[in-house]
Amino acid sequence: MHTVEIAGSGLRYPCAAEQNLLRAMEVLGQRGIPAGCRGGGCGVCKVRIEAGDFHAGKMSRACLSEAEQRDGLVLACKTYPDSDIRLRPVALLQRCLEKQRWREQGR
Repeated sequence: MHTVEIAGSGLRYPCAAEQNLLRAMEVLGQRGIPAGCRGGGCGVCKVRIEAGDFHAGKMSRACLSEAEQRDGLVLACKTYPDSDIRLRPVALLQRCLEKQRWREQGR
């Protein structure tokens, strides 16, 4: 079991090596974290891996270019941890997490 930290949010969750990063978040019942096709074809769950080792399945180049992947971006639905991971949501995922944090703080 590995720990996944969502950078800047204070959120951490467990993720088994055979479980993708998106599914592990969903199992915990996290609200506001967008998920699209869950198969690597829509790009909604794009994140940047800041630290840790991982392996990834095939991702659509329409959603994630080779340059983005070299820069540490992956699709959470196709990424599996090989160690503890620190990731940073990008675009839509980041906005949803910020909204969730505001709701939890009662704002």
